[in-house]
Parts: sequence; C-alpha cells; structure tokens
Amino acid sequence: MHQHSIHSVSLDDLPAIAASMVQRFPARLVIGLVGTLGAGKTTLVQAIAVAAGIDVANVTSPTFTLLQSHQGPHFKLHHLDAYRLADENEFYDLGVDELFEEQAWTIVEWADRVAELMPEETLWIEIELTEAADCREVVFRTTNPAVAEMTHK
Repeated sequence: MHQHSIHSVSLDDLPAIAASMVQRFPARLVIGLVGTLGAGKTTLVQAIAVAAGIDVANVTSPTFTLLQSHQGPHFKLHHLDAYRLADENEFYDLGVDELFEEQAWTIVEWADRVAELMPEETLWIEIELTEAADCREVVFRTTNPAVAEMTHK
C-alpha cells in the first residue's frame, strides 16, 4: 500500500487539494473517505465538485439520501454515505457494483464501515483533526501505483 500525508491542513486548504486531485487523477476513480464527524469529508467532496465544474449548491451530505449523483463537464460524481447503513446488503442495494465500474468518480464517506466491499484499487483518504486549531492531517493510501504517484506530485 502506497501512502502520502499532508500535514497542517485547514478547511480553507481543501479546495486546492481538490483542484489538484481533479487535474491529476483519472476520470474513473473510487475514493473511500474516512474521518471523524466534522473532519471535513463533505467539505472535500464539495471542493472536488467545484473543481470538476459541478454546481456545489447541489452537493450536500448524503447521510439520509445515501446516494447523490452529479454530472459535470469532465466526469460524473457519485457521492455515497455509509454512516447510516444497516448492513452490507443495504450498500449493495445502492447499486455500488455498477457505480464502481462506471466511468465516474465514486466517493464513499464513512467507507471504513464497508471497507471489505470497496474495490482493491480504492484511493483511501483519511482526514483526521489534529490538536492544533482548525488543522487536519490528510492521508492518501492506495494499492494503485499510478494513482499513488499522482498523490506525490
């Protein structure tokens, strides 16, 4: 597993990280987002949407809807939330098998709750609050060498 960390990240830094991701990463990508409540998972997804040319007004936390899909000029974005899922079957009922294969970015918040169901090539992004005020550590992990190389640029 390849790993890259960015330290001392504020919420204001997430748009630059998202823009870099959209510029560098392929049009088909599965992202597993992990982090505590308030760490910035949905904020990062919103920043990715903006960088991809998707109207951010429509990008909200899918905690209750479980799945939101947005079409942008460069790629489609599927945004899922596994926080309230009762079990693995509920995750499969969302059609994740098809979403994972689609030419799109599929981002799953709270993906650690369904980690065993995520594709092997998932780009894991962990956002953790640090002791410093409004600071986070963002850790990228993947088994995909091409994506791993892009996280270091």
